[in-house]
Amino acid sequence: MSVARQVVVEADGGSRGNPGPAGYGAVVIDPATGEPLAEAAEYIGVATNNVAEYRGLIAGLTAAKALFPDAGEALRVHVRMDSKLVVEQMSGRWKIKHPDMKPLAARAAAILPPSSVTYEWIPRAQNKHADRLANEAMDAGRDGRQWEASASTAALDAPPARTPGTPSPVQGPVGDQAAGAARARAALAAARGAAAPAADALFSLAEEPVESGGEPTDAHPAPQQSAGTPQTGWGAAPDLGAPATLVLLRHGETALTPEKRFSGSGGTDPELSAVGRGQAERAAGHFAALGTVQEIVSSPLRRCRETAAAVAARLGLDVRIDESLRETDFGAWEGLTFGEVRERYGDDLTAWLASPDTAPTGGGESFAQVAERVAAARDRLVARYAGRTVLLVTHVTPIKTFVRLALGAPPEALFRMELSAASISTVAYYADGNASVRLLNDTSHLR
Repeated sequence: MSVARQVVVEADGGSRGNPGPAGYGAVVIDPATGEPLAEAAEYIGVATNNVAEYRGLIAGLTAAKALFPDAGEALRVHVRMDSKLVVEQMSGRWKIKHPDMKPLAARAAAILPPSSVTYEWIPRAQNKHADRLANEAMDAGRDGRQWEASASTAALDAPPARTPGTPSPVQGPVGDQAAGAARARAALAAARGAAAPAADALFSLAEEPVESGGEPTDAHPAPQQSAGTPQTGWGAAPDLGAPATLVLLRHGETALTPEKRFSGSGGTDPELSAVGRGQAERAAGHFAALGTVQEIVSSPLRRCRETAAAVAARLGLDVRIDESLRETDFGAWEGLTFGEVRERYGDDLTAWLASPDTAPTGGGESFAQVAERVAAARDRLVARYAGRTVLLVTHVTPIKTFVRLALGAPPEALFRMELSAASISTVAYYADGNASVRLLNDTSHLR
C-alpha cells in the first residue's frame, strides 16, 4: 500500500483592470514544517481576476502532482485560496455559469482525482505568499518579461507557520526539495507549451474591480509607489483603462493553402481541409485553456466561419459575422499561384507590388481599399469592445493590415510579414488611440 503524501497548495491570481494585465502565483507547502516545496508564477497577458485565480489553481495542482509523480491516489492536496468563487465552484457548491470559467475548472479538476483534493477559503492576509507571487508576475509583465523563480522574494513575506485547518503532516519522506521544485517547474513549463498565452503586454494599470460576467471577483490593485517617486512609462497612465484587445486568428488550411494559391473573397470560398479542421480544434483548445476570449467575430467566408465555429463550441460563445473582415478580392488571380500570375499577368503583378492603389487584374481590390474597410472595422470593434478581449477570425491581408496600421508602418510592410494558417496575432487599443502590437504569427498552439 502506498504511503499517503499530503501537501498544501496556496494559490492566487489578480488582474490590474479586470480585465487587464494579469498574473497568478502558487506555492506547494509541507504542512509539517510550513516550508515551500515549489513555487510557480506567470504573467498571462490581459485577463480577469477569476481567470487568473483559476490559472493559479491549475499551476499549484500541477506542481503538487509533479513533486510526487508516483504517488497516484495516495497524494492528498489541500487547496487554500482567498477566492470564494473558485473554492465554492471547485467544491461543487456553486454552479459554474460563466463560459470562460468552465474549461478552466474542468482542466483543474482533471489534474488529480477529485477525492485527492480538498478546498478551503482563507482570508487574503493568510494567502500572502501566493499573493506576492502573483504580483511579482504582474510586475514582470509590466516590464516586458516573465517571472523568474531565482529572483522571487515572495517567500520572505510568507507567514512562518500554517494556520489551523491544514492537513496533518506528510507521512513519509518529502524528498529533496530542490529536486522536487525543479521537477515541478519542468512540468509547468511543459504544460504552458500548449496553453499559456504570450507574455507581451507593456502596461500595468491600477483599476477598480468590476464583475466578470456576473461572477463575484476580488480587487487586486497594483502596488502603490512611495511618496515622491516619479511615475515613468506608459504604466503611469491610470486614466486609459483596460484596452480593447483584438486577438487575430487566421483561419485553418484549405486545399489551396499548401499550394500558396491566391484565395480571396472573389474565388470559390473553399472549406477547411482535414488539416485545417485539426488546426481549428487545436486553436479552440488553446483559447479554452487561456480563458480570456469574451466575444468572437468572423469573416463571412466559409473557412473562417468553420474555424470560428470550432472555437465557439469550446467556449460556449456565439459568432458574429462582420463583412469587413473578408479577404481581399484578387480578381482574375483567384486560385492561381504567384508564379502563374507572373506568367499570365506579369505587368499587372509588377504594378500591384509597386503601389497599394493598384488592384489585381480583372477588377479586384487594391490594398488601399482593403485598408480603408479594415480601418473602419477596427474603429467599430474598438468602440464596441472597449475593455474586452474579442477574437477576430479572418485572413492574411486583414490581419497584416491591422498590424500595419497599429505600427504606423507603410503599405509595403504587408510584404514583410509572415502569417501561417491558424496563427495568432494580437493588437490592443487604448482609450487615447494608442495601439500595442503584442503578438504576431504565433503557432505554438499547433505544435
